[in-house]
Amino acid sequence: MSIFSPDVARDFPGEGTLDKRKSRMGILFILPWIIGLVAFTILPMGASLILSLTDYNLNTPTEINFIGLDNYVNFFQDPIVGVSLGATLKFAVISLPLAIFLPVLLAALLNSEFLAGKRLFRLLFYVPYMVPVVSSAYIWSGTLNTETGWVNRLLESIGIAGPNWMYSIDWIYPALVLIGLWGIGNAMLITLSGMQGVPTELYEAARVDGASYLRRFRHITLPMISPVIFYNLVLSVIGLFRYFETPFILKGPTGDPGNSTLFFNIHLYKEAFTFKNMGYGATLAWMLFLMAFTVTIFLFTTSKYWVYYSSGDKD
Repeated sequence: MSIFSPDVARDFPGEGTLDKRKSRMGILFILPWIIGLVAFTILPMGASLILSLTDYNLNTPTEINFIGLDNYVNFFQDPIVGVSLGATLKFAVISLPLAIFLPVLLAALLNSEFLAGKRLFRLLFYVPYMVPVVSSAYIWSGTLNTETGWVNRLLESIGIAGPNWMYSIDWIYPALVLIGLWGIGNAMLITLSGMQGVPTELYEAARVDGASYLRRFRHITLPMISPVIFYNLVLSVIGLFRYFETPFILKGPTGDPGNSTLFFNIHLYKEAFTFKNMGYGATLAWMLFLMAFTVTIFLFTTSKYWVYYSSGDKD
């Protein structure tokens, strides 16, 4: 007689009850998360979707009309959308490669057998990540000040005229990238953890075959940590789509200099909270979600061509 037969189940009447109790306890433990998901994510998203189909304006809250897809049509006709997407794309072209490759290089350095004081360097690289965004922005605003900032003073000490970091179209993106790289310690530690998980026997076999460090790094380390690189890539892309705090703290909603800091989220903020046009602001938010979702799906689709796992299979 099988142990899974109904007769055996009748011999242990408490088994089914115990499973049900475990299921109820599991649901009870995740209930706060479910409540938070519904209250703070699903319901607000549903409300914003409804608002995007209206002309709701906070200046006239009692006058609200259903206008269908007019806001979405206006999105494709809005010249500021092109300007804001262009600013976001320009910033992404500079910042994204650094956000992906610099953590890999730093992790490789801190994983090296020849570097002394690696624990101290790991701590020093990670600590800036713990500094709040507002504090970081104000610290770097003083650091990159044209007249009093120590960066320009250091450049002047070696005979180089420091640039006008915060007020030049040519230098505002490098300034924002510097501020962003200051908090790169989290991505570096994640990458370092991936490197330390690479089986050492792979490196030993490569050394026996006479492979140099660069060849071992190229053919062993990078493929084995490609899931970690992919993880950092997805988070960095999503972070670019929601990039808002630093340029807003430094420049406000003005977009200065020359609309170079008028990122898409700044445009969304101005429409929704400066002009009080919540209907169109909700439309911008949904279009932002759709763009981020599309790019993320594209990354996951293409990951099968370059992301490898320990089994040797492509994702």
